[in-house]
Amino acid sequence: MSELAVVIGGWYQAPGGQIFEVVALDPDEQSIDIQYFDGEVEELDFDTWEEMVLEEAQPPEDWTGAFDEIERDDLGYSDTAMRPENWSGALGALDAMESED
Repeated sequence: MSELAVVIGGWYQAPGGQIFEVVALDPDEQSIDIQYFDGEVEELDFDTWEEMVLEEAQPPEDWTGAFDEIERDDLGYSDTAMRPENWSGALGALDAMESED
């Protein structure tokens, strides 16, 4: 019996089962929409939730699980490391102007 409150955005896991996130809650329909890490969505009713044995879970570090065939380039990451000395911007130009004075 689940004693955990339903929290939208909360991650849960049944012992030995997949982790999932609560993505929607409809008190009028008494339904809870959950999404598993692989992207599958399931709708539960309040009674089913209360019968489940659940534990709180940590969100996965790799958030791409629900996306099919995502490429590394699509993530916006770069293979080059960014270092503060490589950063340039308006404040860098101001610093250069001040050092000239």
